[in-house]
Amino acid sequence: MSNTSENTALIVVEPELVPQLQRRTTFFDTVLTEVGHALQVISRSAQASRPNPAGRPALNSESTLSPEQQRHAAGLMRVNHVGEVCAQALYRGQAVLVTDPELKGLLHQAASEEVDHLVWCDERLAELNSRPSLLNPVWYVASLGLGVVASKAGKPYNLGFMAETERQVEQHLDQHLASLPEQDERSRKIVEQMREDEIAHRTTAEQHGATHLPAPIRLAMKCMSKVMTTSAYRL
Repeated sequence: MSNTSENTALIVVEPELVPQLQRRTTFFDTVLTEVGHALQVISRSAQASRPNPAGRPALNSESTLSPEQQRHAAGLMRVNHVGEVCAQALYRGQAVLVTDPELKGLLHQAASEEVDHLVWCDERLAELNSRPSLLNPVWYVASLGLGVVASKAGKPYNLGFMAETERQVEQHLDQHLASLPEQDERSRKIVEQMREDEIAHRTTAEQHGATHLPAPIRLAMKCMSKVMTTSAYRL
C-alpha cells in the first residue's frame, strides 16, 4: 500500500478585502426590516429593552381610581402611546436613507428608547382596561414617510426634526403630569421616565448640531400633533 500525502491549500485573505467578501445590506433588506418592525408595533408584539418604571402592578391597584378618572388616565396614556408610535416611526424613517453613520446611530438609539415607552404605555393601557388608538397604523405610515422625506434634508435638519419632536413631546408630557389623577402613581412614574428620556434625546440632538427648524415647519408639526392627540384621546 502506498502512502500518499495530501497538501491542503491555505487561503489567506488580506484584511482590507474582508469587507468586500461580506454580504452588503441592500435597500430591499432595509425595506423588509422596516416592514417587520412596523408589524411588531401594530400587532403590539414589540419588546421593551428596559423594565417598566412603574414596576409590577399590585392587586386591585386601579380600585383607587373612579371610572371617570380611569377613563381620563387611559385617554392620556393612549395619546402618549400614539406619540411614541409616531416618534420612533419618524426616526426609523429618517435612518433609512441617511449615510452619516453617527446620525444613523443616534436615530436608531432614540427609536429604540421610544419603543420602550411604547410598550410601557401599552402595558398601562391594559391595566386600565383600555386599548391603543385604532388609528395607529395610519400614524405609523405617515410618520415613517415623513421621516424618509426628512432624511434627505441633511444632518443639521434631521437632528433639528429630532430636537423639535422631543420638545413638543416634552410639552405634552408636562401637561399630562398636571392632568393625571393624583392617585394614579403608575401612570405618573411612566410619564416621568418618558419625559426624562425625551429631554435626553433633545439635548443629544442639540449637542450634535441640530439646527432650529423654520417657523412654518414647527407650526405644521404642532398642527399635526393637535389632530393626533385629539383623535387618540377617544379613538
